[in-house]
Amino acid sequence: MARSGKDRDTRVKTARKRSASSTRWLQRQLNDPYVKQAKAEGYRSRAAYKLIELDEKFGLLKGVERVVDLGIAPGGWSQVARKRIPNASIVGIDLLEVEPIEGVTIFQMDFMEDDAQIALEKALNGKADLVLSDMAANTVGHKQTDHLRTMGLVEAAAWFAIENLARDGAFLAKVLAGGTDSDLLKLLKQHFRTVKHAKPPASRRGSSEWYVVAQGFKG
Repeated sequence: MARSGKDRDTRVKTARKRSASSTRWLQRQLNDPYVKQAKAEGYRSRAAYKLIELDEKFGLLKGVERVVDLGIAPGGWSQVARKRIPNASIVGIDLLEVEPIEGVTIFQMDFMEDDAQIALEKALNGKADLVLSDMAANTVGHKQTDHLRTMGLVEAAAWFAIENLARDGAFLAKVLAGGTDSDLLKLLKQHFRTVKHAKPPASRRGSSEWYVVAQGFKG
């Protein structure tokens, strides 16, 4: 995404009650071209462009009729899906409250609870063509613990996809640096024809996030 040389970075003064790290985060947000473009185009977050870029590379949304968005908040991915496949059935879930999105069914529930997954299955009214997961566990500041907790969510999302995808369906999930662990990678390769890792340009350079893209569900 091109950025004009005329653009000038916005400087943020350190407020008395704002930490230096918070000031740096705010300054980065204000100067992030993806944040600016998301605001201009009506997307709720810069994350929308991660899905747009991954879709352009892998054709994830092509011919899709049913989508599940795990960890939907604030809703950028579902906005992209709604725009690109307006006639598709889209169902999302998150622990956080999410402002309504026209044409999207949203549950405020814990995905790890059995009744949440049952609710998603009922709302789909059929097998999904695409399961998206942008879920990540709340961090506790311990790198190994944070990684294990997030990968636990990814594994749960993968099993949900395996149990609810239509033949030839796809699964996209956020993972952390190092990619998918060996057991999960083995599971995905067992059930999908292709499994790849990707880091879209919209992912911040210093971010540890990657995405695993599994396509061609064997059914």
